[in-house]
Amino acid sequence: MTEKFPRPSDGRRRETRFRLCFNALKLFRWSVVGLAIVLSGCENPFAPKLATQQIAPNSIITDQMTVDGVFQNFLYAYTFKDTTVYSKLIAPDFTFIYRDYDNGLDVAWGRDDEMRSTGLMFQLVDRLSLTWNNIYSLNEDSLHATVTRGFTLTVAFNPADIEEVDGKAYFEMERVSSTSPWQISLWRDESNF
Repeated sequence: MTEKFPRPSDGRRRETRFRLCFNALKLFRWSVVGLAIVLSGCENPFAPKLATQQIAPNSIITDQMTVDGVFQNFLYAYTFKDTTVYSKLIAPDFTFIYRDYDNGLDVAWGRDDEMRSTGLMFQLVDRLSLTWNNIYSLNEDSLHATVTRGFTLTVAFNPADIEEVDGKAYFEMERVSSTSPWQISLWRDESNF
């Protein structure tokens, strides 16, 4: 008796088995990808994350024509990790100074290092929350201002690793003319951690 469907030779049988396994692997891979998309809530990995901190309506980007406008833009830049806004705050001759208590000396750097370190911080943390606290001193004329004020900075490296720092900072701000925006020329961190 002849079969209606002839049996394939061993070579064809292995090839058929290989194709079935290969197709099963492809199906499995795409199933895993599909499941990952569903479980991630269909999040677009290329879209910027939404801020979780509520911004008051008056906390928009300002033209930095007032000292308070500089602090508003500083808050905005940290909240949204926006280096473009942050770079407009920092004067070309900017200096940042902090006290290294372990070694008993002051450490300083300029604008380029500040932009590099802030950009890196913005990339490495999940969330930053900055609150400006009391103003301890404020002296201002038309082209120069000094401000000492408190702050609270919350840094979320991930949901399980959150640090909060209360500190104090001294700022010197300047502008070229009374119609120019203020920029920070000196930031001395006076926190004693």
